[in-house]
Amino acid sequence: MSKQSLNDLTIRLREFAADRDWDQFHSPKNLAMALSVEASEIMEHFQWLTEEQSSALVPKKLQQVKEEIADVLIYLTRLADRLGVNPLMAAYEKLEVNQAKYPADKVRGSAKKYTDL
Repeated sequence: MSKQSLNDLTIRLREFAADRDWDQFHSPKNLAMALSVEASEIMEHFQWLTEEQSSALVPKKLQQVKEEIADVLIYLTRLADRLGVNPLMAAYEKLEVNQAKYPADKVRGSAKKYTDL
C-alpha cells in the first residue's frame, strides 16, 4: 500500500482498527480525548526548555517527539474519518477564514488575536 497520501493513511488506519475490532472503542468522544492526551505528550517534551533548546532537540528527543506527532496525526485522522470530515479540505477552509481574520498587511509581525486588532 502506498504511504503517500492522507487518504492512504485513512484507509490503512481503518483496516488496522477493523483487524483488531477497535471500532467499538473509536467513538468520536474517545478519539478526541486520545488526541488531546497525545498532544499533551508532545508538550511534555518541551516543558522547561528554552526557545533555543526547543529548536535544537537532540536526536533521541527528536525521535520521541516524532512518535508523538505521529500519534496525534493518527488520532486526528481517525477522528476525522469517523465524523466524515476531510481534514485537508477543513484545513483549507479554515485557512480562508484565518486569512480574512488576519489580513497580512494588518498583522505582519504581531501575535495579537484578531479581536484585538
